[in-house]
Amino acid sequence: MEKAESEKKASSVSDVGAWAMNVTSSVGIIMANKQLMSSSGFAFTFATTLTGFHFALTALVGMVSNATGLSASKHVPLWELLWFSLVANTSIAAMNFSLMLNSVGFYQISKLSMIPVVCVMEWILHNKHYSREVKASVMVVVVGVGICTVTDVKVNAKGFICACTAIFSTSLQQISIGSLQKKYSIGSFELLSKTAPIQALSLLIFGPFVDYFLSGRFITTYKMTYGAIFCILLSCALAVFCNISQYLCIGRFSATSFQVLGHMKTVCVLTLGWLIFDSEMTFKNIAGMFLAVVGMVIYSWAVELDKQRQTKATPHGKNSMTEDEIRLLKEGIEHMDLEDMELGDVKS
Repeated sequence: MEKAESEKKASSVSDVGAWAMNVTSSVGIIMANKQLMSSSGFAFTFATTLTGFHFALTALVGMVSNATGLSASKHVPLWELLWFSLVANTSIAAMNFSLMLNSVGFYQISKLSMIPVVCVMEWILHNKHYSREVKASVMVVVVGVGICTVTDVKVNAKGFICACTAIFSTSLQQISIGSLQKKYSIGSFELLSKTAPIQALSLLIFGPFVDYFLSGRFITTYKMTYGAIFCILLSCALAVFCNISQYLCIGRFSATSFQVLGHMKTVCVLTLGWLIFDSEMTFKNIAGMFLAVVGMVIYSWAVELDKQRQTKATPHGKNSMTEDEIRLLKEGIEHMDLEDMELGDVKS
């Protein structure tokens, strides 16, 4: 009993650490990119190529980790990696096009709509159901973030198509992260180290052309300064932690939880923008942020309530594996020579 409680506490600490890493790195990268890309900063407007730099450094970290034995490499079919990378890169490009073609208000609405879309897709793909408490808390979060971020809303046909593509591909990508980890029993960092090189290569090849369409300039025409290089390196370093924590969070929780609690980043960005960049903070912003935080607290409570209901509904004997079986499995992986095992020994 004491062992189970200590393991539960350790797991809770790891969960909090994963969320803290994701929120901190995500907010940090937004602040760094704002300085890098804004006209008052270094005017580096090549967002898709910059994302290619992010994944290139992430891939390098993954290769170094595998080479030094810090992480193990498990087999995932190449077609699965290519399919996932295609979906992920489509998400990145569609998001950039959506931001360019739509008003900021409609862009924010499209981002908020990802939560219900993820819920519907998880229901279709994995037959996942949600309680009334979870649905209600999701609505509170969506309304709260909408109040503090949505301003002008203008829609056009091209922008609408890009927004729909971005919503669908981003939702599918986040669901696929969790599905691939469970399907191939692969860790978050191991999966990221396999997909990052493919995404980096494709983004660095096609990214400059996407950026040219968006900004009318090729990256080769940009005059680098030491300040811009520093911001690019800082952005890439933060992106490594952001990418790792994203895979880690979705692997531990779900795509829906990642979307809901991920809006804490929106609240942090608005607050830091007010503190650092003197952005306007109105009563509407404050009320929306407060409502969003309340919704996140309710969501956390609702998810925990669902877990307790499932634990009570599931008979103890029906659990997939007991603690002793898990312990024996770990010992077998770490200490036993698989080649010397006999079938009778394993069964006994």
